[in-house]
Amino acid sequence: MNIQLRFFASLREALGPQHALTLPAGATVGSARAALLAQGEPFASALAPGRALRAALNQTLCDDTAALKDGDELAFFPPVTGG
Repeated sequence: MNIQLRFFASLREALGPQHALTLPAGATVGSARAALLAQGEPFASALAPGRALRAALNQTLCDDTAALKDGDELAFFPPVTGG
């Protein structure tokens, strides 16, 4: 399945505004983050385990267990953003 990734605030500065990711069926938000970490830098630093990040799936806040489906939009951002 293909999902669209969006990054905001400091993550946007480090990774760019958006990317696409291909994942196997049954993937979750946590497995998407793990797949990005496996790509190495700059994802490894920006999305490192233990770093406080929030995720939104199709513009609704979610946790790492949320299931993904083809065509979803997954966003990552720091817990506090200005705007």
